[in-house]
Amino acid sequence: MSGLEARLVDAVGTRHAPARRDARIVSLVPSITELVCDLGLAAQLVGRTGFCVHPREVVRRIPKVGGTKDVDLDKLRALRPTHVILNIDENKKEHARSLAEFVPELIVTHPLAPIDNLALYRLIGGIFGREDQAEALCGEFEAAYAALQTAARAFPLDRVLYLIWKNPWMTVSRDTYVSRMLALVKWETVPAECIDRYPKIQLDSGVLDAADAVLLSSEPYSFREGHVAELRADPLLAKKRIALIDGEMTAWYGSRAIEGLGYLRRFRETLGHSAR
Repeated sequence: MSGLEARLVDAVGTRHAPARRDARIVSLVPSITELVCDLGLAAQLVGRTGFCVHPREVVRRIPKVGGTKDVDLDKLRALRPTHVILNIDENKKEHARSLAEFVPELIVTHPLAPIDNLALYRLIGGIFGREDQAEALCGEFEAAYAALQTAARAFPLDRVLYLIWKNPWMTVSRDTYVSRMLALVKWETVPAECIDRYPKIQLDSGVLDAADAVLLSSEPYSFREGHVAELRADPLLAKKRIALIDGEMTAWYGSRAIEGLGYLRRFRETLGHSAR
């Protein structure tokens, strides 16, 4: 297998041929919709989800086909896509099976660590003839990644509870992109061991005693300052650092991850040492 062919194998092992110039792309992954645009492919993007909101002025002109979990298959079919981009975490298997019946090419993605962005850039760029743009993004990512690694040497090792949902409370396991992103700034997510990748938890001493800080993500649940105040009133959290964190910067792979690396460094520096 040549180097180019190796780059064009997706997360489920499907080997993709380079697409024709008239390829019609539907992206069902918000972060990859942004990547598609940043690779110079906006003109070929014919469909997206309602959660695909970046770059705002570009995507507002692109038809929506529902959400990541409730795709309108009839609307999508009417767009006559040649390629649909999916993600293992964000989209449903049954939708992928249905799409396979009428879409020539399904591109399945599943980045599990920040460094996986390099392969993601090269996969999408390679399929759609944007190799130069993909390599430029790789260079930007590698520079930001190296800068973060240098800065992280000064950070203490802390443990954080990263909340992504309320009613029920939910967090991330260490086997997730978010957790590995946080690990770059020496934040270990708790609990240390989880059966589920996105487990439901109780905010009790069993979880909170292990955490130096609690981070409330802006997505998928839209945590706000009121939620911070609510948690600060809990006696179990009286001595913990509690802060809102931009979920796009920690959970979005693709081109936004480059900005995310710099954001995370600054956020870690601002939050400083976590109080126990």
